[in-house]
Amino acid sequence: MKIIMLGAPGAGKGTQAKKIAAKYGIPHISTGDIFRANIKNGTELGKKAKTYMDQGLLVPDELTCDLVVDRIQQPDAVNGYVLDGFPRTIPQAECLTDALEKLGSKIDYAIDVNVPDENIVTRMGGRRACLKCGATYHIVYAAPAKEGICDTCGEKLVLRDDDKPETVQKRLNVYHEQTQPLIDYYSGKGVLRTVDGTRDLDEVFSQITEILGE
Repeated sequence: MKIIMLGAPGAGKGTQAKKIAAKYGIPHISTGDIFRANIKNGTELGKKAKTYMDQGLLVPDELTCDLVVDRIQQPDAVNGYVLDGFPRTIPQAECLTDALEKLGSKIDYAIDVNVPDENIVTRMGGRRACLKCGATYHIVYAAPAKEGICDTCGEKLVLRDDDKPETVQKRLNVYHEQTQPLIDYYSGKGVLRTVDGTRDLDEVFSQITEILGE
């Protein structure tokens, strides 16, 4: 079962990807994890990626694709995988399709966790973080016992810059420009499935398991 998770930042696709991985016994693969693992292990691909990251540059599509393809050929991915955060653009998607064809493989499902922009801005604007211990909260969905104070260490909670409405909207604009076209791409491949990401986490997961089959 080879799955790609699609959805805007804050749509909850990462959470759902982890739940899928746990239920079906397949690895949850994110590009960030791949980069870190290859750099830590000093692989040739990792060294190449590091030269770009050290300069604050995006790792080129072809190299990112090579890293992902290398990862999905590891023994733990023999029964499938969940890709989270890749592909992000049409060139990455085409590169992945070509690489999988050479391996005699293909993506089974591209699952779009669909959430309107205004919901995401509200959802992320409600996040609060403790800069001391790293705990995270949400003023509506996971509020601390005492407003504005971390349950774990008692420090003051803050709204991170990443979660401020104007920053979130900028990220959404980039998503619509670069990543939204993937929905059309995978729809054309006949593998796109859409779930309503505005619903409760467990309800969203239930929609996904219906698609994948119990």
